Amino acid sequence: MSDKDVEKEIDKEIRKELKEPRIKDKDLFETVEEVFDRATVLTLIRLKQRGVISKISGVVSAGKEARVYVGRDYEGNYLAIKIYLTATMEFKKGIWKYIKGDPRYEWILSLPSHKLMAVWARKEFSNLKRMYEAGVSVPKPIVVERNVLVMEFIGENGVRAPLLKELADARLIDRKSATKFFKEVIENVYKMYWYAGLVHGDLSEYNIMVHNNKLYIIDVSQAVKLEHPNAHMFLYRDLNNIIRFFSEELELRVPPTEQLFNAIVNKNYEALKKLTALEEGMEYEE
Repeated sequence: MSDKDVEKEIDKEIRKELKEPRIKDKDLFETVEEVFDRATVLTLIRLKQRGVISKISGVVSAGKEARVYVGRDYEGNYLAIKIYLTATMEFKKGIWKYIKGDPRYEWILSLPSHKLMAVWARKEFSNLKRMYEAGVSVPKPIVVERNVLVMEFIGENGVRAPLLKELADARLIDRKSATKFFKEVIENVYKMYWYAGLVHGDLSEYNIMVHNNKLYIIDVSQAVKLEHPNAHMFLYRDLNNIIRFFSEELELRVPPTEQLFNAIVNKNYEALKKLTALEEGMEYEE
Protein backbone atom coordinates (compact mmCIF):
# COMPACT_ATOMS: atom_id res chain seq x y z
CA MET A 1 0.00 0.00 0.00
CA SER A 2 1.41 3.36 -1.02
CA ASP A 3 1.63 6.35 1.33
CA LYS A 4 -1.24 8.05 -0.51
CA ASP A 5 -3.38 4.93 -0.14
CA VAL A 6 -2.58 4.88 3.57
CA GLU A 7 -3.68 8.50 3.86
CA LYS A 8 -6.98 7.69 2.11
CA GLU A 9 -7.55 4.88 4.60
CA ILE A 10 -6.82 7.25 7.48
CA ASP A 11 -9.40 9.71 6.16
CA LYS A 12 -11.95 6.94 5.66
CA GLU A 13 -11.49 5.64 9.19
CA ILE A 14 -11.72 9.11 10.72
CA ARG A 15 -14.96 9.85 8.87
CA LYS A 16 -16.40 6.54 9.99
CA GLU A 17 -15.37 7.04 13.61
CA LEU A 18 -16.68 10.60 13.78
CA LYS A 19 -20.18 9.26 13.17
CA GLU A 20 -20.02 7.25 16.38
CA PRO A 21 -21.61 9.16 19.29
CA ARG A 22 -19.48 7.74 22.10
CA ILE A 23 -15.92 9.02 22.29
CA LYS A 24 -15.37 8.98 26.06
CA ASP A 25 -13.86 6.03 27.88
CA LYS A 26 -13.45 6.42 31.64
CA ASP A 27 -11.40 3.22 31.91
CA LEU A 28 -8.86 4.50 29.40
CA PHE A 29 -8.22 8.05 30.52
CA GLU A 30 -6.80 9.04 33.87
CA THR A 31 -5.97 12.67 34.68
CA VAL A 32 -4.07 14.23 31.78
CA GLU A 33 -2.72 17.73 31.40
CA GLU A 34 -3.63 18.16 27.73
CA VAL A 35 -7.03 18.24 26.05
CA PHE A 36 -6.91 15.87 23.09
CA ASP A 37 -8.72 16.68 19.87
CA ARG A 38 -11.53 14.39 18.76
CA ALA A 39 -9.47 12.44 16.23
CA THR A 40 -6.74 11.71 18.82
CA VAL A 41 -9.30 10.55 21.38
CA LEU A 42 -10.76 8.20 18.77
CA THR A 43 -7.29 6.89 17.95
CA LEU A 44 -6.56 6.16 21.62
CA ILE A 45 -9.90 4.39 22.02
CA ARG A 46 -9.15 2.32 18.92
CA LEU A 47 -5.78 1.33 20.43
CA LYS A 48 -7.61 0.22 23.56
CA GLN A 49 -10.07 -1.82 21.50
CA ARG A 50 -7.12 -3.49 19.80
CA GLY A 51 -5.71 -4.48 23.20
CA VAL A 52 -2.62 -2.26 22.92
CA ILE A 53 -3.24 0.12 25.85
CA SER A 54 -5.51 -0.01 28.87
CA LYS A 55 -4.78 3.38 30.45
CA ILE A 56 -3.07 6.65 29.69
CA SER A 57 -2.14 9.14 32.41
CA GLY A 58 0.33 11.97 32.97
CA VAL A 59 2.88 13.65 30.74
CA VAL A 60 6.47 12.49 31.16
CA SER A 61 7.97 14.66 28.42
CA ALA A 62 6.65 17.69 26.58
CA GLY A 63 7.77 19.46 23.44
CA LYS A 64 6.24 21.95 21.06
CA GLU A 65 5.04 19.35 18.59
CA ALA A 66 4.63 16.22 20.74
CA ARG A 67 3.92 14.98 24.24
CA VAL A 68 4.97 11.66 25.75
CA TYR A 69 2.51 10.14 28.21
CA VAL A 70 2.90 7.17 30.51
CA GLY A 71 0.39 4.40 29.93
CA ARG A 72 -0.25 0.77 30.76
CA ASP A 73 -0.99 -2.33 28.74
CA TYR A 74 -3.42 -5.02 29.81
CA GLU A 75 -0.69 -6.91 31.66
CA GLY A 76 0.15 -3.85 33.75
CA ASN A 77 3.39 -3.03 31.94
CA TYR A 78 4.24 0.64 31.53
CA LEU A 79 4.19 2.12 28.04
CA ALA A 80 5.46 5.35 26.53
CA ILE A 81 2.73 6.91 24.38
CA LYS A 82 4.00 9.67 22.13
CA ILE A 83 1.28 11.89 20.70
CA TYR A 84 2.15 14.27 17.89
CA LEU A 85 0.15 17.48 18.09
CA THR A 86 -0.50 20.21 15.54
CA ALA A 87 2.39 20.99 13.22
CA THR A 88 3.58 24.60 13.55
CA MET A 89 5.25 26.58 10.79
CA GLU A 90 8.46 26.41 12.84
CA PHE A 91 8.18 22.61 12.91
CA LYS A 92 7.62 22.42 9.15
CA LYS A 93 10.68 24.61 8.53
CA GLY A 94 12.73 22.55 10.98
CA ILE A 95 12.02 19.17 9.38
CA TRP A 96 12.66 20.32 5.80
CA LYS A 97 16.39 19.57 6.00
CA TYR A 98 15.59 15.96 6.97
CA ILE A 99 12.89 15.54 4.32
CA LYS A 100 14.51 17.19 1.28
CA GLY A 101 16.25 14.55 -0.78
CA ASP A 102 14.42 11.61 0.85
CA PRO A 103 11.95 10.32 -1.78
CA ARG A 104 10.03 8.41 0.92
CA TYR A 105 8.84 11.60 2.58
CA GLU A 106 9.48 14.67 0.41
CA TRP A 107 5.79 14.89 -0.48
CA ILE A 108 4.51 15.16 3.11
CA LEU A 109 5.13 18.88 3.60
CA SER A 110 2.19 19.58 1.30
CA LEU A 111 -0.16 17.67 3.62
CA PRO A 112 -2.63 19.29 6.02
CA SER A 113 -1.33 19.55 9.59
CA HIS A 114 -3.08 16.49 11.07
CA LYS A 115 -1.96 14.28 8.18
CA LEU A 116 1.61 15.57 8.39
CA MET A 117 1.83 14.57 12.05
CA ALA A 118 0.37 11.13 11.28
CA VAL A 119 3.05 10.50 8.65
CA TRP A 120 5.79 11.91 10.90
CA ALA A 121 4.72 9.51 13.68
CA ARG A 122 4.88 6.65 11.18
CA LYS A 123 8.35 7.80 10.12
CA GLU A 124 9.57 7.64 13.72
CA PHE A 125 8.05 4.17 14.15
CA SER A 126 9.79 2.98 10.98
CA ASN A 127 13.14 4.40 12.12
CA LEU A 128 12.75 2.89 15.60
CA LYS A 129 11.93 -0.50 14.12
CA ARG A 130 14.97 -0.46 11.82
CA MET A 131 17.24 0.55 14.70
CA TYR A 132 15.80 -1.93 17.20
CA GLU A 133 16.11 -4.82 14.76
CA ALA A 134 19.71 -3.77 14.04
CA GLY A 135 20.63 -4.00 17.72
CA VAL A 136 20.75 -0.26 18.38
CA SER A 137 19.78 0.59 21.95
CA VAL A 138 16.42 2.32 21.46
CA PRO A 139 12.98 1.82 23.05
CA LYS A 140 11.18 -1.13 21.48
CA PRO A 141 8.48 0.16 19.10
CA ILE A 142 5.07 -1.43 19.65
CA VAL A 143 2.55 0.19 17.31
CA VAL A 144 1.74 3.41 15.49
CA GLU A 145 -1.72 4.67 14.57
CA ARG A 146 -2.34 8.09 13.07
CA ASN A 147 -0.48 10.59 15.29
CA VAL A 148 0.04 8.17 18.20
CA LEU A 149 3.22 6.11 18.65
CA VAL A 150 3.35 3.45 21.39
CA MET A 151 6.71 2.13 22.54
CA GLU A 152 8.59 0.58 25.42
CA PHE A 153 8.74 2.75 28.55
CA ILE A 154 12.29 3.44 29.70
CA GLY A 155 12.17 3.99 33.47
CA GLU A 156 10.73 2.57 36.67
CA ASN A 157 7.19 2.63 38.09
CA GLY A 158 5.98 5.23 35.63
CA VAL A 159 8.93 7.56 36.25
CA ARG A 160 11.03 8.05 33.13
CA ALA A 161 14.76 7.44 33.17
CA PRO A 162 16.98 10.55 33.31
CA LEU A 163 18.63 12.06 30.29
CA LEU A 164 22.40 11.97 29.96
CA LYS A 165 22.38 15.77 30.25
CA GLU A 166 20.39 15.64 33.50
CA LEU A 167 22.83 13.19 35.09
CA ALA A 168 25.76 15.35 34.04
CA ASP A 169 24.17 18.51 35.47
CA ALA A 170 23.58 16.68 38.76
CA ARG A 171 27.22 15.54 38.75
CA LEU A 172 26.19 11.88 38.91
CA ILE A 173 28.55 10.62 36.21
CA ASP A 174 32.02 9.63 37.37
CA ARG A 175 34.97 9.12 35.03
CA LYS A 176 34.48 5.35 34.78
CA SER A 177 30.82 5.75 33.79
CA ALA A 178 31.62 8.59 31.41
CA THR A 179 34.18 6.41 29.61
CA LYS A 180 31.68 3.57 29.37
CA PHE A 181 28.92 5.84 28.10
CA PHE A 182 31.16 7.41 25.46
CA LYS A 183 32.04 3.99 24.06
CA GLU A 184 28.35 2.96 24.09
CA VAL A 185 27.18 6.04 22.24
CA ILE A 186 29.77 5.67 19.47
CA GLU A 187 29.10 1.94 19.10
CA ASN A 188 25.39 2.67 18.74
CA VAL A 189 26.11 5.29 16.08
CA TYR A 190 28.19 2.66 14.25
CA LYS A 191 25.39 0.06 14.44
CA MET A 192 22.84 2.64 13.36
CA TYR A 193 24.95 3.49 10.31
CA TRP A 194 25.98 0.02 9.16
CA TYR A 195 23.17 -2.26 10.35
CA ALA A 196 20.13 0.03 10.25
CA GLY A 197 21.33 2.18 7.35
CA LEU A 198 20.42 5.36 9.21
CA VAL A 199 21.94 8.51 10.69
CA HIS A 200 20.20 10.01 13.73
CA GLY A 201 20.62 13.59 12.56
CA ASP A 202 19.99 15.30 15.90
CA LEU A 203 21.99 13.27 18.41
CA SER A 204 23.05 14.97 21.64
CA GLU A 205 23.00 14.56 25.41
CA TYR A 206 19.37 15.70 25.35
CA ASN A 207 18.05 12.63 23.55
CA ILE A 208 20.00 9.88 25.27
CA MET A 209 18.44 8.27 28.36
CA VAL A 210 20.24 6.25 31.02
CA HIS A 211 18.47 3.32 32.67
CA ASN A 212 20.15 0.61 34.76
CA ASN A 213 23.53 1.95 33.62
CA LYS A 214 22.60 1.46 29.96
CA LEU A 215 22.08 4.15 27.32
CA TYR A 216 18.95 4.43 25.17
CA ILE A 217 18.78 6.72 22.15
CA ILE A 218 15.40 8.43 21.73
CA ASP A 219 13.63 10.91 19.42
CA VAL A 220 14.52 9.35 16.09
CA SER A 221 11.79 10.78 13.87
CA GLN A 222 14.25 12.93 11.91
CA ALA A 223 16.73 10.08 11.26
CA VAL A 224 17.66 9.75 7.57
CA LYS A 225 18.78 6.92 5.33
CA LEU A 226 22.38 6.85 4.13
CA GLU A 227 21.21 7.76 0.63
CA HIS A 228 20.02 11.14 1.89
CA PRO A 229 22.24 13.89 0.40
CA ASN A 230 22.97 15.33 3.85
CA ALA A 231 23.41 12.03 5.70
CA HIS A 232 27.17 12.37 6.18
CA MET A 233 26.93 16.00 7.20
CA PHE A 234 24.36 14.94 9.84
CA LEU A 235 26.64 12.10 10.98
CA TYR A 236 29.58 14.47 11.41
CA ARG A 237 27.39 16.88 13.35
CA ASP A 238 26.09 14.07 15.60
CA LEU A 239 29.63 12.97 16.41
CA ASN A 240 30.72 16.56 16.99
CA ASN A 241 27.87 17.04 19.49
CA ILE A 242 28.93 13.92 21.38
CA ILE A 243 32.61 14.95 21.36
CA ARG A 244 31.69 18.40 22.69
CA PHE A 245 29.56 17.02 25.52
CA PHE A 246 32.04 14.41 26.74
CA SER A 247 35.07 16.69 26.45
CA GLU A 248 33.59 19.93 27.79
CA GLU A 249 31.00 18.75 30.31
CA LEU A 250 32.44 15.41 31.45
CA GLU A 251 36.07 16.45 30.92
CA LEU A 252 37.14 13.33 29.07
CA ARG A 253 40.04 13.34 26.68
CA VAL A 254 38.33 12.10 23.54
CA PRO A 255 39.49 11.61 19.94
CA PRO A 256 38.83 14.22 17.23
CA THR A 257 35.50 14.08 15.43
CA GLU A 258 37.19 13.43 12.08
CA GLN A 259 38.90 10.25 13.29
CA LEU A 260 35.65 8.78 14.61
CA PHE A 261 33.84 9.82 11.44
CA ASN A 262 36.43 8.14 9.19
CA ALA A 263 36.44 4.93 11.26
CA ILE A 264 32.65 4.69 11.02
CA VAL A 265 32.16 5.44 7.32
CA ASN A 266 35.09 3.16 6.39
CA LYS A 267 33.66 0.37 8.56
CA ASN A 268 36.91 0.12 10.51
CA TYR A 269 35.57 -1.30 13.76
CA GLU A 270 39.03 -2.17 15.11
CA ALA A 271 40.11 1.46 14.76
CA LEU A 272 36.85 2.56 16.37
CA LYS A 273 37.44 0.30 19.38
CA LYS A 274 40.91 1.80 19.88
CA LEU A 275 39.56 5.35 19.55
CA THR A 276 36.86 4.76 22.15
CA ALA A 277 39.09 2.95 24.64
CA LEU A 278 40.14 6.35 26.10
CA GLU A 279 43.26 4.92 27.68
CA GLU A 280 45.38 7.23 29.82
CA GLY A 281 48.17 8.81 27.84
CA MET A 282 46.75 7.81 24.46
CA GLU A 283 47.83 10.17 21.70
CA TYR A 284 45.41 11.17 18.96
CA GLU A 285 46.44 12.46 15.59
CA GLU A 286 45.36 16.02 14.95
